[in-house]
This record gives sequence, C-alpha cells and structure tokens, in this order.
Amino acid sequence: MTSRKPRTIQTMKPATAAKKLGVYLEATPDEFREGVVSRDELNALQAEPPAWLEELRRNGPHPRQVVAARLGISVSGLARGGVSEALTTEQIEALRSENPEWLQKERTIQAEVRRESVRIKEKQAKEAKQAQQATARKDR
Repeated sequence: MTSRKPRTIQTMKPATAAKKLGVYLEATPDEFREGVVSRDELNALQAEPPAWLEELRRNGPHPRQVVAARLGISVSGLARGGVSEALTTEQIEALRSENPEWLQKERTIQAEVRRESVRIKEKQAKEAKQAQQATARKDR
C-alpha cells in the first residue's frame, strides 16, 4: 500500500503573477509585490478581480506587452519607437491619435508578419493534406 503525498501548493513570484494578470508589477499594491502568489490566489484574482486590479487593467500603467498589443505592434516595435516605460491608457490613446511615423511603420511591419504567418500556416496545412493523400493512395 502506498501513501499519498500531501498536495504541495504551487506558488509563483509576484512578477510572474503580474504578467499572467496583464498588469505592471510596480503599480500593484505592496502586499502583492512583497509576497508569493499561489495558483489558487491567482485563479481567485482572475475570477473576481479586486478594485485595484480592475483599475490597473482599465487605466494602467500597463506593461510593455499590453501597450504593444493595444497599439497593434510588437514589443520590439515599441522599443524601436523609443517607448521603454509603462504607459497609461490615456498615454496609449494619445499615441494612437498622434499616430507618429514610427507607429505607422511598426503597424505595417506587424501586419506583414501576420500575413506571412497565415501564408506559412496555410502552406503547411496544404502540404500535410497532400502527404496524407499520398499515403492514402499508397495504402490502397
């Protein structure tokens, strides 16, 4: 007869939890930054976000990956554009309305990357289907 080990609680660093929640770590409350977050606590924060989390998601400051997504560009494009700090929703909207040349260029690059990804995926699917058909013909 084997004995079952007690279930260990999975924990993560606050930086990991903030990334999973899509918020900027430096803007979170002290008690969040100074402790560890269990998987159950993370799930609870995602299911029923407290006021501070809702406020951060709504108004920021937002981490770079969120800023990039809201601008429709990559994180690398954000860096090429000279944006290295977290931005608030208001700052993101201001950038959108200004629509500087670097942002237009990065959006074009991102659109090309997406088109190329779709083209490659379709090509791979077509090749897989042809290989499957060839195998089926061979088996007859």
